[in-house]
Amino acid sequence: MIRHLFSQNIPGQLVVQITDRCNAHCPQCGMRRSEAFDRSTLDLDDAKRIIDTAAVRGVKALSFTGGEPLLDLGRLVELIEYATAAGIPFVRTGTNGFLFMNGDRPDFEQRISGVAERLARTKLYTFWISIDSAVPEVHEAMRGLPGVVRGIEKALPIFHKHGIYPSANLGINRNINGWFVEKIASPELLYAYFWKAFRNFYRVAVNMGFTTVNACYPMSINAGADFASSIYRATSVDQVVTFSSKEKEALFSALFDVIPEFRSRIRIFTPRSALLSLIRQHSGVDCNLYPCRGGQEFLFIDAKNGDAFPCGYRGTESLGKYWASDFHKRLPAENRCTRCDWECFRDPSELTGPLQDLKTSPGKFVGRLFNDGKWLGLWYEDLRYYRACSFFNGRVPPDTKRLGKFAALGRSLGP
Repeated sequence: MIRHLFSQNIPGQLVVQITDRCNAHCPQCGMRRSEAFDRSTLDLDDAKRIIDTAAVRGVKALSFTGGEPLLDLGRLVELIEYATAAGIPFVRTGTNGFLFMNGDRPDFEQRISGVAERLARTKLYTFWISIDSAVPEVHEAMRGLPGVVRGIEKALPIFHKHGIYPSANLGINRNINGWFVEKIASPELLYAYFWKAFRNFYRVAVNMGFTTVNACYPMSINAGADFASSIYRATSVDQVVTFSSKEKEALFSALFDVIPEFRSRIRIFTPRSALLSLIRQHSGVDCNLYPCRGGQEFLFIDAKNGDAFPCGYRGTESLGKYWASDFHKRLPAENRCTRCDWECFRDPSELTGPLQDLKTSPGKFVGRLFNDGKWLGLWYEDLRYYRACSFFNGRVPPDTKRLGKFAALGRSLGP
């Protein structure tokens, strides 16, 4: 990565929404099946043209998202194969898990083996499964997918047998530890609630058989008026995912403190250096945030028109067709954005920021080394942990010996 950065810019990333159709009714998402809007699916030829352009421009990571990407498995597999054949190494996608319902049916194992085998024949790098709560009945009620948790438990060994190690994708919400029945006004009490919730969630993920877990930060409409017109409708005004800045500070602090306890047992994608920056941002501390690279190296492609946007939430800033011109250029400083907490872009922006400093302004890097050693220590620890996790390669099992070295690290670095 360092060699790449010194020869060119941060490796590019595209999040491509291949459809906004969905068969779940998650309260935290505006694409739930009960929402009344005209659904779209990205034209296949346009998708391939986008992939071709991305490969020429050196894009290294591409995510196929929805809606529900697996509603058309054949089309999804075709796009994964097309992207990897074009030379894009880090291709990922995932599911709400609807395929794993009815796990007690006699044909379940055969059916899931067929899905796993089709995905395994591709060079898919990461496959995620959404989990909203440590309590199965709560997750299933939120998604409208009865029996899906037991089905996931039965499906994971099948995927492992085919050489795919899915990630549990947690969309942070108030129901992680069961139904959230009361309004907690105190940030201290909210911290305690989420500290317990994250610990239970990680335990459940390990016990279910997951080897990797990721946290999707809550996207609240109150992040700004422009989010009401988000092109990516994976946001909601529902209280289950609506948090004030003080509440976000509390929940991010809880996640920050819980991660060290579990990262020797399961690969945890969430970087603590990024969490520390978010904690500082939401606490109002004046700190050296690395701005989101959305609109520069990172872009979102919508399903309706196949247009490019700086991210999925800046829906009023269409950049037109991705192949029409090169958007992977540095934006003026005043256009750099820290308005949302979308981890798909914010986390890699935070992780690659110091490396970019080393290339363009080494004095800034050295200054942070002396003035913010806590953050820089976390950043270096994150990079070491990512390497121990084989950079979250979802096609290999975790190396428990390498992960074990992180069992005792981190407690003294709390926010």
